[in-house]
Amino acid sequence: MLTVDYDRLDLGPGMTVLDLGCGEGRHAFEAFRRGASVVAVDWGRQEVETTKRRLGAIAAAGEAPEGARFEVVRGDLTALPFPDASVDRVIASEVLEHIPDDATAFAEIARVLRPGGRVAVTVPRYGPERICWALSGEYHANEGGHIRIYRGDVLRTRLATAGLIPGGSHHAHGLHAPFWWLKCAVGVERDTAAVRAYHRLLVWDLMKRPALTRAAERLLDPVIGKSLVVYADKPAVPRPMAGATWQERDAAAP
Repeated sequence: MLTVDYDRLDLGPGMTVLDLGCGEGRHAFEAFRRGASVVAVDWGRQEVETTKRRLGAIAAAGEAPEGARFEVVRGDLTALPFPDASVDRVIASEVLEHIPDDATAFAEIARVLRPGGRVAVTVPRYGPERICWALSGEYHANEGGHIRIYRGDVLRTRLATAGLIPGGSHHAHGLHAPFWWLKCAVGVERDTAAVRAYHRLLVWDLMKRPALTRAAERLLDPVIGKSLVVYADKPAVPRPMAGATWQERDAAAP
């Protein structure tokens, strides 16, 4: 289940892609299958091992083109172990809402991106997420849980403050918002018949991609899509320094 649109990310074979907060690797897998050199990063040891094992299985099955590479590392998103301007694309999907010092995480994303590079950031959408918080404290108030809800304008401001240029955006996973509202209403840990039935629907949609649910999600995404996705670019050349003299701007130019 992908949240990022790889066409909007403009991902091509041979590009170096950093998947931050990779979880169990869903975005890393797709980038690898598209011929990228993927570096997947997560703080969780289990997530790192799972992603590494599954990427290895994709490689062994011949599902990635020749030249595609992968690496999986354990790392802190506020202190990435990569050089400046070293990657072509960054994916940060459903992770920044977990990080107390998100300003530093945004700055790190900008630092490792090459000039002209692009990042896709996805976070829980404000409206559907606010409903989840209202229905259940258990949903977010736990170790490693969500510590903030981003409004779209705030997310764009964070990207711009880090020196990136926010661009297009969209919403995703409209079918998933009602599932989480149901979970929060009955108890996040409760396994009721209604929860099981809705989960079966989501699994069916994921595995079979039937026309009915695909059409329903396209209609629901703009209204209640659970995730907000924003794409942003790193300027190809440094911006003029605000308040600088022409001599200072010339000295800073490449």
